[in-house]
Amino acid sequence: MKTVSFLVGAVVALLLALPWLLSQGLLNAAVQMLIAALFASAYNLLCGQAGMLSFGHAAYFGVGAFATVHAMNAVGGAGLLPTPLLPLAGALVGLLVGAVAGWFATQRSGTYFAMITLAIAELVHSLAPHFKGLFGGEAGISSMRMPAWGLDFGSTTQVYYLTLGWTLLCLALLFFFTRTPMGRLTLGLRENSHRLRFLGYQVHGLGMAVFAISAMFSGVAGALQVLSNESANYVLFDPGLSAAVILHSYIGGIGMFLGPALGAAIMTFFGYAVSDLTQSWLLYQGIVFVLVMMFLPAGLASLPGRALGLARRFGMARLVPLLLLGLGAALLLAMGAVFLVELLQRLFSQDYRAALRLHPGDAWPAVALLSRQWLPASPATWSLPLALLAGGGLLTWLARRRRAALDEPDRTVAAGGEVAA
Repeated sequence: MKTVSFLVGAVVALLLALPWLLSQGLLNAAVQMLIAALFASAYNLLCGQAGMLSFGHAAYFGVGAFATVHAMNAVGGAGLLPTPLLPLAGALVGLLVGAVAGWFATQRSGTYFAMITLAIAELVHSLAPHFKGLFGGEAGISSMRMPAWGLDFGSTTQVYYLTLGWTLLCLALLFFFTRTPMGRLTLGLRENSHRLRFLGYQVHGLGMAVFAISAMFSGVAGALQVLSNESANYVLFDPGLSAAVILHSYIGGIGMFLGPALGAAIMTFFGYAVSDLTQSWLLYQGIVFVLVMMFLPAGLASLPGRALGLARRFGMARLVPLLLLGLGAALLLAMGAVFLVELLQRLFSQDYRAALRLHPGDAWPAVALLSRQWLPASPATWSLPLALLAGGGLLTWLARRRRAALDEPDRTVAAGGEVAA
C-alpha cells in the first residue's frame, strides 16, 4: 500500500511539473490525455466495476460538452458559475441524461443492455445535426473562456492546470465511490445480479444509479473538452468516440482502478505522436488492441505485477535473459511488421497507382521509405522485413524454451507430489 501511495504521489508531482518540462504542443497533448483518462475511468465504473458493457458512452460525453458551451455563452464565466466551475454544468446534464437513458438501458442486461446503449447513442448522433438551436448544426457552437479568480485562462498552461485539477478530483471521487457500500454492491451487479435481487436489493435502481454516476463523470470529461477547444460539434456524439473509450479501457485493464486511465493516456499519446508520421496509425492501434487481448488480457496495468511475480518466483538473475529475449523478439517483430505495413500502404496508395497508370509499360517506380528508395521488384526490398520477422520468430522460440526450462522444476515437483499421493 505504501508503494502504491508513493507511486501515485510521484505521478501527481510529475503531472504538476509538466508545464516546465514540455513544449506548448506537447502540453496540449497532455490536456487531451487527461480528458481521455477521466472519460475512460468514468466508463470503467460502469463496465469494469458493474460489468455493464456500454457501446454508446459518447452520448454523455457529448451532452456534457454542449451543456458547458451553452453555460459559457449564457453566464460568460461569471456569477455563480465562473470558468473554473463550468464542468459542474456538464456534470449535472450528464447525470440527468444518464439517469433517463440508464432507466431504459438497465431494464435488460448483457447483450440487450449493450444494444440499447448503442441505439440511444445512435439516436442522439443522428438527431443532433437537425436541432440547430441546441447543437448548432454541422458548424457546432463556439465560445470563449472568460477570466475568473484572477486568471485569464488564455494560456495552455492555465487550461492544463484546470484540466488536471478536475481530473484528479474526479478520479479521487470515483475511487472513494468504489469503497462505499454502494460501490461494493456494484461488484455484485457484475458477479451475480440474481443473488442481489434474492437478498432484497433493488437491482434496477442500483444499475440505473451507477449508470447515471458514470454518465455524470463522462459529462465532466466532455466539459473539459469544451474548455480546451472553446467549441462543441455534434461529432462529439460520433460512435468512434464510444469505441475509443472501450479500446482504451481494455488496453489499460478494466480490472484495476487506474488501468483505463493508463490505457487512455498511452493510446492518446500514441495517436498524437504517430498520426503525423503515418496514415496507418489506426491499423497500428487495432493491432495493439488485438495483441493486448491475446497475450495480456488483464491489460497493460497488470504488466508490472506480472513482472514482479516472475521475479519473486524465478529470481532476477534467471529472469533477465528471458526478459531480454522477449524484448528483442518484440522489437524485431514490430520493426518487420511496421516496415511491411508501410511498404504495402504506399504500394496500394492512390498516388502510386496513378503513377503506374501514367506509365503502364514501365517498371514499378521505387517507394520512398525511411529516407531511402525501395524497388518493389527487388528481392532485397522484401528480404529485409522477412529477415526481421524471422529473427523475431527465432527469439520468440528461444524465449518460450527459456520459460519452459524455468518452469521445469515446478512441474517435476508437482509430478512427484501426484505420484506420492
